[in-house]
Amino acid sequence: MATYYLDTSAIVKGYSPETGSKWVESLIDPMEGHIILLSEISLVEMAAALAAKSRAPGGPSIAERDRVLSRFLQDCDEQYQLLGVGRDVIDLAVQLTQRQRLRGCDAVQLASAFILNQALLAQGLPPLVFVCADEGLLTAAQNEGFSTENPNWHP
Repeated sequence: MATYYLDTSAIVKGYSPETGSKWVESLIDPMEGHIILLSEISLVEMAAALAAKSRAPGGPSIAERDRVLSRFLQDCDEQYQLLGVGRDVIDLAVQLTQRQRLRGCDAVQLASAFILNQALLAQGLPPLVFVCADEGLLTAAQNEGFSTENPNWHP
């Protein structure tokens, strides 16, 4: 059992078939016993990602999009642990943009993981693993001392 923080580029793979989906599906499978951490911003980012996929030529139907989004939101309520995006996260995200080359929402994702990781370490628990399919965000996470995984490395 391990603790994983997944940004939206990673968690979307557990709900929409693409490179790395099988690996993410096994990671988030409750039978594996892993702790899965997300930022609440992932709810909005996931909804936007699924809507974009639905609008793309040959993408899923609106009904399928809605079914997948509903399942994801239910899993967020029942299976994943979410960190709210409060002022502490925003303040740290601002600082991270000055140290790392990050887009706004990516800075929020990394700040969320940073705060969750500090809480784990303060409790004497092992650090989390930062999971992301965005090379730039992975580099920033590595620069901040995180152990990382890219689902795209596990086709």
